[in-house]
Amino acid sequence: MLSFWEKTHFLNFDLIVIGGGIVGLSTAIQYKKQFPGKKVLVLERGLFPSGASTKNAGFACFGSLTEILDDLCHHSELEVLNLVKKRYSGLCAIREEFGDEALGYQATSGFELITENEIADLKQLGKINDLLYPLFGNSVFEELKDISRFGFSKKVLKVIQNKYEGELDSGKFIQSLWDRCQHLNIKILTGAEVRHLDIEKSEVIVGERESGITFKSEKIAVCTNAFTKNLIPELDIVPGRGLVMVTKKLPKTIPWIGSFHYDKGFVYFRNVDNRILLGGGRNIDFIGERSTDLVINDKIRNYLKEIYSEIIMPGDPPELEMEWSGIMAFGDSKTPIVKMVNNHVGVAVRLGGMGVAIGWQTAGELVALLSKV
Repeated sequence: MLSFWEKTHFLNFDLIVIGGGIVGLSTAIQYKKQFPGKKVLVLERGLFPSGASTKNAGFACFGSLTEILDDLCHHSELEVLNLVKKRYSGLCAIREEFGDEALGYQATSGFELITENEIADLKQLGKINDLLYPLFGNSVFEELKDISRFGFSKKVLKVIQNKYEGELDSGKFIQSLWDRCQHLNIKILTGAEVRHLDIEKSEVIVGERESGITFKSEKIAVCTNAFTKNLIPELDIVPGRGLVMVTKKLPKTIPWIGSFHYDKGFVYFRNVDNRILLGGGRNIDFIGERSTDLVINDKIRNYLKEIYSEIIMPGDPPELEMEWSGIMAFGDSKTPIVKMVNNHVGVAVRLGGMGVAIGWQTAGELVALLSKV
């Protein structure tokens, strides 16, 4: 039951963005900057972003050595080069837009642990540096000579450094987006799950069709990543759940900082206030992690705990302070889906776990499409 005032002021907009994560908020901001007089509304199903925007590990990365080598097994060199370019330029864009202090960005480098499973890949380090040279004008990956300072297991034979990567505070990133939305007078409604999308009428219904609230807009941007199949089923989107855990503060000082990758990038960890944040491992159970249910996969939890005590902090079992899952979106291609469904509705989804790096840029691509029609 709506009042006269609610029907008059709160239901009609020039742009409605479905999804209040990195891409959704970035889309709203960039559209509003281009069209200051337009009314923009963001609808977010959760109290906080529901996918991975505030549930990721805060890595400002664009791909480890072995991950890039794996990409070359499925894509051409030009395609892989363009993927890295998109990710790195996206990271540069948000740093320029919001500033390192606002993002909590630290240029602490990226590192990859190499075991006997990956040691053969080091033969191609020079090849990958040559491939990426046109982007960076320098070698990206370097084999460290002394790795004893890290204190890792002897199973770690080598450590590769990438000086162009870093880390940020995912909460500060979202707060920066919220602050910009408020400054631009963009309306954000949380706890507003869109259950139905009428593409032809440009209407979205929050709640059940019969009893829900219908919002109408000249244009609609769907930025719900893995949840998008609930609204547009035909898109090539496969959900990918990711587990992250954080230990209690360690009694001894952690002897390293930076963003660390392991097992071809499927496992990642970093030092957060002398706690170890450790996540990933969905390659242990790809099928089980194809879910939008925010639950903990015990198989992966045990795998990550094993890596902690056998690789990262040999002999020390992890004492966990918290753990959570986030939902990412994947598909046959690592390129995001950015397109217009019709003249009124556009989508920007399937970021492949790289929302921090390419979310702002992907939003800009969608805004360019929305602006043309």
